[in-house]
Amino acid sequence: MKLTPTSRIPRTDDTIGRGMDAAMVMAVFVGVGYGLDRWLGTSPWLIVACVVVAALGIFATLKYRYQETMERLEAERRAHGRPTRSTP
Repeated sequence: MKLTPTSRIPRTDDTIGRGMDAAMVMAVFVGVGYGLDRWLGTSPWLIVACVVVAALGIFATLKYRYQETMERLEAERRAHGRPTRSTP
C-alpha cells in the first residue's frame, strides 16, 4: 500500500503512551497490593482492592482524556467553519 502525503495516518504515539500508562499503573497497584497482603497476611483482598481502584482510575482517565480531545476537535471544526454532527 502506497501512502500519499494526503493520507490520514493515525497518530500512534499518544495511543502507545496511554497504553503504557495504564499498564504501569496496574503493575504498581498490583505490586503494592501484593506487598501489603504479604505484610498484613490478608491475601488476596488487598490485591483485589488495588486492582479495582487502579481500573477505576484508568477508565476515568481515559474517559476524561477522550472527552477533552473531542471537545478540542469540535472547537477546531467550528473555527474552520465545518458543520458539526447533530445528535438525534
